[in-house]
Amino acid sequence: MIITVVGLGVVGGSFVKALKGQGHEVYGVDVDEETLARAKADGCIKEGFVDGREIIKKSDMTIICLYPSLVLDYIKNHEFKKGSIITDAVGVKTNFLNEAMDLLKDKDVEFVSGHPMAGRENKGYLYASKEVFQGANYILIQHEENSKSAIAMMEQFVSNLGFHSVKIMSPQAHDEIISFTSQLPHVIAVSLIDSDNQKYDTGKYIGDSYRDLTRIANINEDLWTELFFTNKNNLLKSIQGFEDQLDILKKAIKEEDADTLKAMFIESSKRRKNLEK
Repeated sequence: MIITVVGLGVVGGSFVKALKGQGHEVYGVDVDEETLARAKADGCIKEGFVDGREIIKKSDMTIICLYPSLVLDYIKNHEFKKGSIITDAVGVKTNFLNEAMDLLKDKDVEFVSGHPMAGRENKGYLYASKEVFQGANYILIQHEENSKSAIAMMEQFVSNLGFHSVKIMSPQAHDEIISFTSQLPHVIAVSLIDSDNQKYDTGKYIGDSYRDLTRIANINEDLWTELFFTNKNNLLKSIQGFEDQLDILKKAIKEEDADTLKAMFIESSKRRKNLEK
């Protein structure tokens, strides 16, 4: 296939690196010419383009790795090869996908939306890696206008890139679970690290627990603000569920209620072990 990846940041860069050696003719699109030159020098793309207007007319697949609003702008302002597949890596789906489908309704292409659960806290091509896809989860979003053959093809395509578990779900179900498994952890990490009163030189007193919990507090402020607002209702429900559990824990500590505290620890340990199954 001729594949064009639009946006060679940490996700798009990981796509072109994972595609290297798989027999596809891969091109890259990015506003940063230095990034394009580096990706070409790495042998990850055949050629790079600042806009890509001509190459996507020839591409069998276009993978757009931009912020949600920029994906929609790109779709609106470009023509794609008839019969080709377009996919994305956007972290929220419901409203975004409706708009994307509307923009593409007369373009004779198939949009199969996806979400690689393999992001990095750092930005840019330099932090991209094919290893980040190995054994990771991938969510494919099935829209009523998608053909079964296109879904099946994308499922096999991302499996070939190293993703271990590929789940197919509706955009609404995606946004609900992602508010809990992706967005809420970022809320917690940001809240935890910002709650530090900085009385001590904190970095000199941390262990793996603090380091692991706050890793994703190094956050892309533009992207995550857009993601939080776009999925606001689901995220607020997830935050409320977390606050409810925190209140129970806080009350048990305050009242020295060992039975409640131990029961919560036992339940959390059991659930954590089940995640690895």
